[in-house]
Order: sequence, then structure tokens, then C-alpha cells
Amino acid sequence: MGSSQGSTLSADVMSLVDTLPVLAKTLIAGGAAGAIAKTAVAPLERIKILLQTRTNDFRTLGVSQSLKKVLQFDGPLGFYKGNGASVIRIIPYAALHYMTYEVYRDWILQKNLPLGSGPIVDLVAGSAAGGTAVLCTYPLDLARTKLAYQVSDTRQVGANGFYRQPTYSGIKEVLAMAYKEGGPRGLYRGIGPTLIGILPYAGLKFYIYEELKRHVPEEHQNSVRMHLPCGALAGLFGQTITYPLDVVRRQMQVENLQPMTSEGNNKRYKNTFDGLNTIVRTQGWRQLFAGLSINYIKIVPSVAIGFTVYESMKSWMRIPPRERSKPA
Repeated sequence: MGSSQGSTLSADVMSLVDTLPVLAKTLIAGGAAGAIAKTAVAPLERIKILLQTRTNDFRTLGVSQSLKKVLQFDGPLGFYKGNGASVIRIIPYAALHYMTYEVYRDWILQKNLPLGSGPIVDLVAGSAAGGTAVLCTYPLDLARTKLAYQVSDTRQVGANGFYRQPTYSGIKEVLAMAYKEGGPRGLYRGIGPTLIGILPYAGLKFYIYEELKRHVPEEHQNSVRMHLPCGALAGLFGQTITYPLDVVRRQMQVENLQPMTSEGNNKRYKNTFDGLNTIVRTQGWRQLFAGLSINYIKIVPSVAIGFTVYESMKSWMRIPPRERSKPA
């Protein structure tokens, strides 16, 4: 009886899914991929943000010591602090990212633009999709970083002794404070390095993934064993090239939470390149790669899981296969 009801429910769900337009199915597949991948690596993402931004507290700590410190101050749930904002952001971000990638890719191929039909199409479409998704969801990324930056021991040593950081109770308060401090621009603090970084990263991620897939026999195209390694390598190469920009972005996002300088104010980076120069000058060039080792640990499963879930969801929802890129 139960099996019969389950089969009926499953058939009803698939019937409903089949009525959805392809773009809606792609949005759902992308959103699910982003949420599952982001939650799977949330503890590592939190530690990475702390290593990138809390230069006084975490600079000398390794990954294991950082994990112990978070556990000591915030408990097990501390590993997921800010993950609610991250998931709320990643669902529309990933949905838009994957969906607009498909749209831009089809548009480029249909318009016969002078890009050929090889992997360069995936590079351009992926870059444009990444920029689109970032612009639409950036304030939520800002909120996620500010929440993840906080630890329960909120005292920090400033130029004149201890001071207490502002604390946020949730996403709404973060966004309200950011808007109060800087208006609409306050909600997009750090968008410069984010866009400069996401354009090549998103493009390279799709480019490398599709290029690797091209060398896999067609009968194995939908195999999880293919999606996982191809996605992992795509994320690894793409993130390495753009990582310093991610550090600048994170530090710009939490500037108002960091200790005062000797002049009695928070440092403010004028732009992306000023941020890169200032970090190298005041914190050393190694800070541009702070958290990179844990990012490797994080990005490999994150991108691999993301592509695998996306491809699996597309298959489950019976999204028709798109035209494969031809070698350039």
C-alpha cells in the first residue's frame, strides 16, 4: 500500500516537473546544486573567511588550530555561523549562474558570433553568467561574510587597547546597518574585486569543466565518476588564479569590523588595486594567499559536488541535452 502511494506521489511530482519550462528546471537544478555544495563545505568556508580577514587572531594559526578555536568560542554550530545567509544567497546565485550560462551559451551559438563553437564559448558564457549572478546577489554575500567574521569573543585589540566589535543578530540587521552606513553603495562594498575575480573564475570553471568532459567517452558523460573529478579540477585551477582578489573582497567587506589604525580610523581601500597594494605593504604578500590551503580542501568538493548535483538534477528533470561544443 505504502509502496503504491509512494509510486503515485513520485509520478505526480514528475508530471508536475515535466510541465515546467526548461529555464525553470535549470533554475531549480542550479539552486539545488549550490545549496547542497555550499552546506557540505560550510565549516571550511567559515575558517577560510576568518583566515582571510582576522589577521591579528588567526594569522599564526593553521587549519586545525583555527577549527579548535571556533569550536572553543562558538561550539559545533559555530562552524555554520553565516551559513544561513550563505545558503539564502547561493540558491539564487547558483540558480542564476547555471541558468544564465546556458542562456548566454545558446545565444552565442545562435548568433554565430566570431567565437567559433569550441570551448571559448564556455569561457565567455561562464564569465558573463558569473557577473550576472554576482550583481543580483552581492548584498547577501556581504551579509554572509560579516556574520562569519564574528566570533563569540568579540573584544579586539585596537590602537588604544580593547574595544568591542559591533555584533549582528542576523541577515536583516547586517543589511540595514550596511545601508545606514553607506547607502546603496554600502551594500556593494567589495563588488569591484568580486567582479574582477568572478569573471575569469566563472569562465575558467565552465571552460575547464567542458574541456575535460570533451575527452570523456560519450557513454560516460552522465557518470558521477566523471562529474566529480572534472568539477574538482575546474574549481582548483579557476580559484588558484583569482584567489588574491577574494582576499581583497573579504577584507573590504569587513573593514568596519576591524581594529582601529594608529590614526584612529578603520583602513579603507579606495579600490581593488589599492587593496592589493595595501595588503602587500602592511600585511605581507603571503596574506594574499591566506586560507588558500583550506580553500583547496574546500573548493575541490564544493565545485565537484555542485557540478554533480546540477548534472544529476538535469537528468532527473529530463532537461534535454544541449549542443556540445566542438573543438576550436
